[in-house]
Amino acid sequence: MRAISPAISSTVLSTILTLCFFANSAIASPASPVEGAEYKMLSTPQAVTATGKKVEVIEFFMYHCPACNALEPRLLEWVKKQGDHIVFRRIHLPHTGNKDPETHLFLALDAMDVEKDWHAKILNTWHVEHHQLLTDNDNIEWAVKNGFDKHKFMETYFSFSVMSKLQGSLRVAESYNVNSTPTLVIDGRYVTDPGAIQNSNPDIPGEDLDKAMLQVVDVLIQKAAASK
Repeated sequence: MRAISPAISSTVLSTILTLCFFANSAIASPASPVEGAEYKMLSTPQAVTATGKKVEVIEFFMYHCPACNALEPRLLEWVKKQGDHIVFRRIHLPHTGNKDPETHLFLALDAMDVEKDWHAKILNTWHVEHHQLLTDNDNIEWAVKNGFDKHKFMETYFSFSVMSKLQGSLRVAESYNVNSTPTLVIDGRYVTDPGAIQNSNPDIPGEDLDKAMLQVVDVLIQKAAASK
């Protein structure tokens, strides 16, 4: 038996690797997302709030996150187009741990059932007014400035329910294996983010990553709905 020369062996190996790269590139795309490329699956699926054929979509975000702020207009338009097919909700990633003031503000407003009404205003506070809400006092001053009754707001802000959720916020993020924002979780099991899209599709321009991510989410919603 004749041995393959090192030169030929190296050439063959190089060709194989090149073909594999292009094959993977052809397979992975926002229109045909691949597990481990455009999205990942949670090893332990999380409980969902959606019932029937509806599919839950969660945005993990942070108020101070520029990418979350940039995504917001497109995300709102996308959610509106989904109509009754999805249940959309947000979870604030605790940037500084279980005492994170941003998460605390989110949970307090959510407990008052007004976070949706004030979400855009808070993003504007951070990214347009450049007013950073970094402490509990910052949050309380912001609330009073915007017409909240100080006593009632603080009563909710420091309530047992809100404080308990705040203490458990890091554990919630860990259960979804989320450590960056924005990240979208579909049906409690599929997870995607702009970084995953960019890594698997390096030719997509940065300004198109959000659009591509939502394209991936569309496919995953169909996948989740088909299994219900």
